[in-house]
Amino acid sequence: MKLSLLFIVMALLAGCSSMGVEPWQRDLLAKDSMQPVPNYFENFYDEHIYFSKEASSGGQGVGGGGCGCN
Repeated sequence: MKLSLLFIVMALLAGCSSMGVEPWQRDLLAKDSMQPVPNYFENFYDEHIYFSKEASSGGQGVGGGGCGCN
């Protein structure tokens, strides 16, 4: 019983041993393609078209809807 409990505790502690980003991974994660929104203006226009067609507001702080002429 003690051996199995020790094994479980060791397995849980080993699961947290590699948290974070290593220095050699930072260059890959800093690329534009790895950002949540790679192209800000393209995302802005896509969001505007979506909210205009859905006739709804929210998400980006854009009011109104419908034809998009607000």
